[in-house]
Amino acid sequence: MAEIIQIPVALSNRHVHLSRPHVEALFGEEHKLTPKYDLSQPGQFACEECVEVVGPKGALKQVRVLGPERRESQAELSITDGYVLGVSLPVRQSGKIEGTPGGFLMGPKGAVKIEKGFICAARHIHFTPEDAKRGGIENGQVLCVRTVGARRVVFEEVIARVSPDFDTEMHLDIDEGNAAGLKNGDLVEVIHGLCDLCNLLECPLREDVSQTGARPYCSFAESHRFG
Repeated sequence: MAEIIQIPVALSNRHVHLSRPHVEALFGEEHKLTPKYDLSQPGQFACEECVEVVGPKGALKQVRVLGPERRESQAELSITDGYVLGVSLPVRQSGKIEGTPGGFLMGPKGAVKIEKGFICAARHIHFTPEDAKRGGIENGQVLCVRTVGARRVVFEEVIARVSPDFDTEMHLDIDEGNAAGLKNGDLVEVIHGLCDLCNLLECPLREDVSQTGARPYCSFAESHRFG
């Protein structure tokens, strides 16, 4: 059985990442993003700048810009935000925006239309190489995470991202965090899969699950399919 490790969680509110051309289009020629405060991941920061995100049915005002600048602009929103905008948001890893819907971004100096980049960020965990090694976790591995408390759940399909540039931390959006009763800094447990929670160590499904990645369909798994 793999070691179950505890890590902190951070809740991510709606935000946008901007390319250099879009920074200038929204805030003026040669404008530089102004850091407001550092985020938990090294080198990342929230900016003083905010934009309005506009969809076919509604708009979200005062959406924070996060820095530094990126090659392509994108808006990371919650499923609830998508309902407000009238956009069906696909769940994607940040930066993987091909084939995603777009919309309008409005700033104090102008507006831009982005053809793609409106997404709901996939739940994921940033790992230092040391913490990943301790948990027997590889970059890109899909994990489960168990929360604690009165609204505890098990989140599946959690993507591991391992890099020496990261601090170890799970990222969820506001919808997911509220559903589980989580707040920033709460500890959650990282597990390799539902079988690691089961007391039936000699279960005949275990070998097949570990070899194929298939989901277990036992009574324990069926009763713990949350998240």
